[in-house]
Amino acid sequence: MIVRAFFEAVNVESAKSPYDTVHLKVFYPAKMSGNDLEKDMGIVPVNPEQAPFPVVIFFNGVNCEAQKYQWLAVKLAERGLVVVLFNWIAESIPGIIGLTPGVDLAKWKRGVYGTAPTAAALPALLAKLEDLQAKGILAGTLDLQRIILGGHSAGGRVAIENADRRFFSQVTAAFAYGAHSAGGVNLGYEAGTILPLPDSLPLLLIGGTCDGVIANSSYRYGINPGDATTSVIRTFKEAIAGGRNDSYLVLLEGANHFSMADTSDFTTGRPFLDFPATQPQENFRLLIAEIIELFIDTHIRLQPEASQQLEQLLNATNPLIKSFERK
Repeated sequence: MIVRAFFEAVNVESAKSPYDTVHLKVFYPAKMSGNDLEKDMGIVPVNPEQAPFPVVIFFNGVNCEAQKYQWLAVKLAERGLVVVLFNWIAESIPGIIGLTPGVDLAKWKRGVYGTAPTAAALPALLAKLEDLQAKGILAGTLDLQRIILGGHSAGGRVAIENADRRFFSQVTAAFAYGAHSAGGVNLGYEAGTILPLPDSLPLLLIGGTCDGVIANSSYRYGINPGDATTSVIRTFKEAIAGGRNDSYLVLLEGANHFSMADTSDFTTGRPFLDFPATQPQENFRLLIAEIIELFIDTHIRLQPEASQQLEQLLNATNPLIKSFERK
């Protein structure tokens, strides 16, 4: 499957200039045609064989460029999905400008959380998808009633806590790597608080046993310092009730916080907090991609064979998988 991408931009009305523009890179299954537009401008037509395409919107970690997740976008597009990555430079926390997944911090506060979406960019992204469905390369090929939210780190949290049809009726599932729903003590939560998730759609949580960023940030949530997995495990056990057999927790043995990212930028963000991974990162990424692909094929595309393959993958003896739970 050939994968191509194009760039777009969208304005976030709630943001102030000059920090109100989100830049998108949209990946899609393509088919070479040999026409002049393709040769002159590099615009390759969509491959309609698996259309209409479910859409994955992926939220980056703080100060993590979209390019870090291109590996996953390509893998998913090869499976017949359209994938949206984006870069948004804005005030991620008061007084700090950087790349943000678009967290509305006011909606994280005690007494407000759960009453409104926390994804500041998501309404604008959904509106842009409506435009892309109406005109351009992807016109008429998108399934805008099957949108999956995914993310890494803070972006993963944005994905799992906004997979809520009360706010976004088009969203059908969510997945996250290196994310949890613990409440920050600086926002008024008691130490060790795990905030509830919508718990109405299929959910996939993936974490690594060598996640140094989570371990070295745990004090912010009143969770045992140095613990890489407790907040992720507790999110699975306490933030959702489950009962539909479509919620998963997968812990990867030896994976760290940036196992999800193709490259590490040591000039920004907090990679210096991370622990070393115990296996080549490529091994983890291949496994992460396969788990996410089968999760989507099982619960969004409703492919019976995918469900069996996912079960076999997660239950097989694999030195990269420490544990797996489903409820």
